[in-house]
Amino acid sequence: MNDRRWGFRTRALHAGGGPDPTTGARAVPIYQSTSFVFEDTADAADLFALQKYGTIYSRISNPTTAAFEERMASLEGGIGAVATASG
Repeated sequence: MNDRRWGFRTRALHAGGGPDPTTGARAVPIYQSTSFVFEDTADAADLFALQKYGTIYSRISNPTTAAFEERMASLEGGIGAVATASG
């Protein structure tokens, strides 16, 4: 998504997210899950080997963190960002 056309304040609220295709909700929800389901062991292996993009485990990635990383990259003018757990 090219959100450079948006101003800083708009990007601070909306970068990294979009309307939910099912519910139409505009705000990115907070996913309070620690683990995610895999299609099979090959799918899990691909995700952990970083051969495939997706959610693995909340300390590594989850949809809320991904939206935060995209938002921070947009605000800083970067091409990507990494958020890490501190707990």
